[in-house]
Amino acid sequence: EGTLLARLRDQIDQRGTLDVLRHGIELLGLKQPLKLAEFKPAMAIHEEILKRYAANRLRVVRQVRYSLHNENCIDLVLFLNGVPVATVELKTDFTQSVGDAIDQYRFDRHPKPKGQNPEPLISFPNGALVHFAVSNHEVAMVTKLDGPVTKFLPFNLGNDGAAGNPVNPNGHRTAYLWERVWARESWLEILGRYLIAKRDKKKVIQQIIFPRFHQLDATRKLQAAVLHDGPGAKYLIQHSAGSGKTNSIAWAAHFLAELHDAEQRKVFDTVLVVSDRTVIDTQLQEAIFDFERTSGVVATITNKDGSKSSKLAEALDGSKKIVVCTIQ
Repeated sequence: EGTLLARLRDQIDQRGTLDVLRHGIELLGLKQPLKLAEFKPAMAIHEEILKRYAANRLRVVRQVRYSLHNENCIDLVLFLNGVPVATVELKTDFTQSVGDAIDQYRFDRHPKPKGQNPEPLISFPNGALVHFAVSNHEVAMVTKLDGPVTKFLPFNLGNDGAAGNPVNPNGHRTAYLWERVWARESWLEILGRYLIAKRDKKKVIQQIIFPRFHQLDATRKLQAAVLHDGPGAKYLIQHSAGSGKTNSIAWAAHFLAELHDAEQRKVFDTVLVVSDRTVIDTQLQEAIFDFERTSGVVATITNKDGSKSSKLAEALDGSKKIVVCTIQ
């Protein structure tokens, strides 16, 4: 057991929590990596995989003391098979606000206290994958704690075109967080499919992307609509400036490329992503490649090195799951 835990800690420190959760760890004497979790496959026909998926253990632990240097404790920590994946600071709006929870993370939850060893639970990228600040009225989240400069993003439903969350006649305004986001199937899908590790040229993780609520909602509704209506329908997803439409497009492209119907038939042979710019939006192109799990499934069509038409025809023959090109 000590050998296993030491190896696990070492691999998380080297590769990051997300990579270890998704790909497991190698141990002497084992022919295949030891899996830390099993996520649902695109085709739900593999009984052994589905059994392992059902065996995932999700736990919530309250008042977690995480430091050897102080008596700090975090209100909630969410675990997947013993690996911490999220932390939560809770505030009641009767006495405090979501801003107080954010400030608690920024000023009292430093991952690298001065003159001390890093705090494993809240370090990046080898600690919990996301940190939530939650009140009765609002939710915010961040994937990388960095002391006072930490920038949280809102994780709210929106309130009739305004910020925040609508009145909930059945409970707290933020009840969607535990009812719809942290619910077992939803949470495992987010951990298994949505989270993206962005790396630099040296393959070092610089950022973990966690979907904001509207991105999660839009991409899930799009898949459900396609499964209900079948191929050929038209849908419009509206995004305001700075709301992450590039990542929404990338998630949608990859999820639709993997989509199977109730009979486990692939819905689309290829997903075509068309940009209306003369030069393909670099950010969009990079996002779609970043979200690529298996190399070789994405093709970018440009005028460089030959005819764009012939390259597009070649890519659309079914060998590429996702094809990105401009409208010009």
